[in-house]
Amino acid sequence: MTSAPTLTVRRVVTTRAGGFSAPPFDSFNLGDHVGDDPNAVRRNRTRLAEGIGLPPERLVWMEQIHGRNVEILDGPRSEPVPATDALVTTVPDLALVVVTADCVPILLSDDEAGVLAAVHAGRIGARIGIVPRVLEAMVSVGARIDRIGAFLGPAASGRQYEVPAAMRADVETHLPGSATTTVRGTPALDLRAGIRRQLTEAGVGAVAEDPRCTIEDRTLFSHRRGAPTGRLAGAIWMEPGDRA
Repeated sequence: MTSAPTLTVRRVVTTRAGGFSAPPFDSFNLGDHVGDDPNAVRRNRTRLAEGIGLPPERLVWMEQIHGRNVEILDGPRSEPVPATDALVTTVPDLALVVVTADCVPILLSDDEAGVLAAVHAGRIGARIGIVPRVLEAMVSVGARIDRIGAFLGPAASGRQYEVPAAMRADVETHLPGSATTTVRGTPALDLRAGIRRQLTEAGVGAVAEDPRCTIEDRTLFSHRRGAPTGRLAGAIWMEPGDRA
């Protein structure tokens, strides 16, 4: 009787440093939709692939639209997946990539089942339910909710993400736990807090968080702090255990 091969889940989040882009995209911009030199973006994406040990064609990107569309992948794509804010796969050595500059990058995995997801969750996507949609998709290909672990990457913190009071109330209605107040005492949103609560209440087994605020931390890109700007990348992939 042959046992199933062991897979090791890997995750990475980039910073601004180490790339080829000129200001204001300096320097490791991974976004191809922000006005940066396309050749610099290609070089940056190649460098990311080299850094994680995969060929560039094994990284899958999205045309993110602040929606709740989820794509289940059975292999690489030659172009970014159109009009999609979440990717799910069971394929080893295939990296799912989400780009952000204040929105929440979510990297999910059921390590036992070998099911991965990368999610772009901004205010609009989180409000309209991208997270429940991706959990459903993961379950449909073999994941179990209580085995799923989630990682919330760097994003705008509630300390700085100021919004109108009516917007805060509206998002709180759809994403409970997200309403908060800035350090200045003004209405704000903490999307990671709301998403964490949503994941926990859904039964997700563990939720970890990178506490960095993109608005405060100048080693990270932030659209709110200064647009135009570049995009960070969050990536998740599986590799055979004998390469771990």
